[in-house]
Amino acid sequence: MDYTTLKYLHALTVVVTLALFLLRGFWMLADSPRLQARWLKIAPHINDTLLLTAAIALLLVGGLNPLDHPWIMAKIIGLLAYIGLGTVALKRGRTKSIRVKAMIAALGVFAYIVAVAVTKQVIPGVA
Repeated sequence: MDYTTLKYLHALTVVVTLALFLLRGFWMLADSPRLQARWLKIAPHINDTLLLTAAIALLLVGGLNPLDHPWIMAKIIGLLAYIGLGTVALKRGRTKSIRVKAMIAALGVFAYIVAVAVTKQVIPGVA
């Protein structure tokens, strides 16, 4: 697969990740039994596997080393923070208040990761 195709696949899976996170978050806040649907326990993992595979393929095809590109390392660190906050928001938060705060923080980190990807700057907007 060429770099452009991988980039579009990566972007598409990012959008799907956000949509699934928002859907699961909404249903968590509403105490919906839909959150227990089998497809919702499987689809995010499949999508996130595709997202990660596309990201790694982009690094390989593009000849990019995260150690040589601080913005890529910032995305990786941001991803780890997003995953941690996401698990608190959707599963591990003891109270709804904690889950809401974690969800807001996770969305903030998500926005940061996207901004870093678009600007290729560790601190977007700062040259």
